[in-house]
Amino acid sequence: MCREATRLMSLKQDRTLTFRENTALRFHLSMCGACRACTRQFDLLHQIVHHHPTLSTSFNKDSYHDTR
Repeated sequence: MCREATRLMSLKQDRTLTFRENTALRFHLSMCGACRACTRQFDLLHQIVHHHPTLSTSFNKDSYHDTR
């Protein structure tokens, strides 16, 4: 379940979650302290990138190579 919650936290940074997604995430966060900490970190990173435009433009998604 934490894996799905993390996926939803990431999606939330890019778009508005559906009612079902948001409800599932909120329910999970109500029970999982580790994921609550993770969502705070996602939110902090999101704020940092949006308040420092040079950071958001320095990361080019086209040049990112997933090495998995």
